[in-house]
Amino acid sequence: MKIALVDSGIGLLAAAAAVRRLRPDADLVLSCDPAGMPWGPRTAQDVSDRALRCALDAAERGPDALIVACNTASVHALDAVRAALEPALPVVGTVPAVKPAAAGGGAIAIWATPATTGSAYQRALIADHGGAAQVTEVPCPGLADAVQAGDEAAVDSAVRAAAALTPTGVRAVVLGCTHYELVDDRIAAAVPGAELFGSADAVAAQALRRITAAGRPVPPGGGGLEVLLDGVAAELPAVAAGYRQGAALTVTPATA
Repeated sequence: MKIALVDSGIGLLAAAAAVRRLRPDADLVLSCDPAGMPWGPRTAQDVSDRALRCALDAAERGPDALIVACNTASVHALDAVRAALEPALPVVGTVPAVKPAAAGGGAIAIWATPATTGSAYQRALIADHGGAAQVTEVPCPGLADAVQAGDEAAVDSAVRAAAALTPTGVRAVVLGCTHYELVDDRIAAAVPGAELFGSADAVAAQALRRITAAGRPVPPGGGGLEVLLDGVAAELPAVAAGYRQGAALTVTPATA
């Protein structure tokens, strides 16, 4: 089994690690766009073009499913990627976990990039899935960039700023950017008592379901890892090893 993941940078590590937990034998292809990151400030068409290019690069490696492991790309590029690759290759997008977070009602917060916060897309998610929950949208300027750079001081500063905008006593925090899941421990410490809701586990499970539903024979993999940076085979960026999700990908099933 081989699963490909697409993102501008290391935000895809959370979903990749979730796949590895569920299927240690799965071969992974990580296709990133370091020349174009971050995608958030770019136009919708530019994001779509770049994400599609990453997806096509990954598709050449023969995966059994492809995950668009980025909220921004899922908004702007998912339709284009699916049009290019499905039905031959199942494509799974990433959606902030508003629905499960809001299911318990009460006060919740959505931490997201400034470009996503207040967007029509996020407001639609809240309207469709927020239910009776009291939802606060919290912009997190600089947090994704700090995570991407592995800048711990900048991460802590951005987390503190976002926590200051988060109402005291919120029951849950939705991590509306895949990069944020890499520092979920720091976010949890900054918002004590709140349950964190990321997307990685659900996305990984959905990819595996799509593979099963396709009904095609899928041989087991060997737990391998292939990295594509701007379409070129490369090593996993050194910054990835600083996060537990990235470190987990470098451990082979035989030694796990």
